[in-house]
Amino acid sequence: MRRLWLTLIAMLLVMCAASAAFAAEVRWQGWDAGLAAAKGGKRYVLVDVYTDWCGWCKRMDREVYARDDIRDYLERHFITVKLNAESNESMTFQGETRTARGIASGYRVTGYPTTIFLTPEGEHLANVPNYIPADRFLLLLRYIGDGHMDKGVKWEDYVAQTRAGK
Repeated sequence: MRRLWLTLIAMLLVMCAASAAFAAEVRWQGWDAGLAAAKGGKRYVLVDVYTDWCGWCKRMDREVYARDDIRDYLERHFITVKLNAESNESMTFQGETRTARGIASGYRVTGYPTTIFLTPEGEHLANVPNYIPADRFLLLLRYIGDGHMDKGVKWEDYVAQTRAGK
C-alpha cells in the first residue's frame, strides 16, 4: 500500500512539473493578432521566423526561449509572434494580403531562424539571423526593449558598456 502511495505521489509531482513547464512558455501570437496587439502600445514586436525542418530553430526554442529570464523579459517588453516562413497562410502585410512565406521574403529573410524586431507601430527595426546563445540574446532584447537602439546607442558601444558594468 505504501508503495502505491509513493507511486501516486511521484506521478502527481511529474504532472505538476509538466503543467508548470507548459504554463511557463512564451506566449506566441500569430502575425495579424500580434501586430494588432502591439499597435498603439509601448511594446516592441519580436517575430521568430522559423521553418518546421530547422534544427537551429528548435534549438532556439529549447535553449533560449525556454529560459525564465528571457521569457519574463519578453513578457514585459515585447509582443511575440511566430512566423513559419514556408507557410501559405494568408496574413496582412503593409495593407496587403500575403502569405507568411511572402512576409518573410518581404523582410529579406534568407536563413532560419531569423529574429525580426518591429516598433509597436509595425515599423522594421532589424533582422537578426541565425541561432543566438541565450545570454547574448537577452543582451539583444535589453538593447532594443530598454530603448538603447532608439536613443542612437550603437550595439558595440552598448555591449562594451554592459561588460564594463555601466
